[in-house]
Amino acid sequence: MRVIIQENYDKVCQWAANYIAGKINGHKEERPFVLGLPTGSSQLGLYKELVKKYENGEVSFENVVTFNMDEYLGLPREHPQSYWTYMHENLFNHVNIPEENTNILNGMTDDPEGECERYEEKIASYGGVDLFVGGIGVDGHLAFNEPFTSLTSRTGVRTLTDDTRIANSRFFDYDPEKVPEKALSVGIGTVTDAKEVLILISGHNKARALAATVEGNVSMKWTCSALQLHNGAIISCDEDACGELMVDNYKYFLALEKEERL
Repeated sequence: MRVIIQENYDKVCQWAANYIAGKINGHKEERPFVLGLPTGSSQLGLYKELVKKYENGEVSFENVVTFNMDEYLGLPREHPQSYWTYMHENLFNHVNIPEENTNILNGMTDDPEGECERYEEKIASYGGVDLFVGGIGVDGHLAFNEPFTSLTSRTGVRTLTDDTRIANSRFFDYDPEKVPEKALSVGIGTVTDAKEVLILISGHNKARALAATVEGNVSMKWTCSALQLHNGAIISCDEDACGELMVDNYKYFLALEKEERL
């Protein structure tokens, strides 16, 4: 696992955008570059950087296929808080990715399990995900895989914990009751099947989750800890998120990746 420690959130996003653009530009196969994408406030800076790179002619999304991590169950895509809306407002409407190359789980499906099976099959049809980008919650959940979700789980229906609904209520007039109780989400196994996984973590409130991801035992309690078993896992984090890391480990990662600091 690589841990790239940056001074602040903006530099975390800049480093991640540079890495993603480099992977897209370096993709020489005829098949599209397959990119897994997250949502949430932590990713807004990343998407701004990617849009900027596109506008500057530094990257093209014409040969990119995307698969989003999750979507609320029962929320129409036109809803202002749907992840379909989020992705189009923050990335897809501002770059040259073909609409047919974007894949987001259908939160209004009449067959949730079938929708999830089809999603896994479509990912497989492209030969898997080249790079899955994500973030983690304060309890270490990756996508909507709450604590004690199987580390080999596949795309499926997830019941959201009260903590997650309270945390996400900031997008729903601070009313947890307005946050859907269930979501469709890729599984931990879906994410770790990707060739590479890049996770963005920032802020003091994510310090315990970062420590669990990097230093803790591999456990369903912290689903993020599954990344320890991935040969291509990368963490891009800021110094504020490193508050719970052992000092020796913090210094080790800084020394190991000193050339990567912006």
